[in-house]
Amino acid sequence: MNKKISLWAQAGFYFVGGLNHFINPEFYLDLIPRYLIFFDEINLLAGIMEVVLGIGLLLPVTRNYAAYGIILMLLAFIPSHVYFIQIGGCVEGGLCAPTWVGWVRLVIIHPLLIYWAWSVRK
Repeated sequence: MNKKISLWAQAGFYFVGGLNHFINPEFYLDLIPRYLIFFDEINLLAGIMEVVLGIGLLLPVTRNYAAYGIILMLLAFIPSHVYFIQIGGCVEGGLCAPTWVGWVRLVIIHPLLIYWAWSVRK
């Protein structure tokens, strides 16, 4: 894929995903592991970071920081993916998917997203 298209696609992906944390917070709140506290604040911080890092990818001066920030953020999201697998892929009154979907997200999609962020650095 053309690097410029990849960059803009990734920036849009994180920007829109970050906005969704504010538009549809209930989707994310039940995916935050129960051993953590301050669910609303974690969701808010994740949304802010995704928006900021998405924009940061588009600015040459901040692109490297944003790419590394996305990688760190994705690593921080791993407990949520593990939690989703532990609860059997279903949250009460919300998202329900087969457990294998959680495994695919954790083992295949997540590393691909990390690689994608790595690939748009300067």
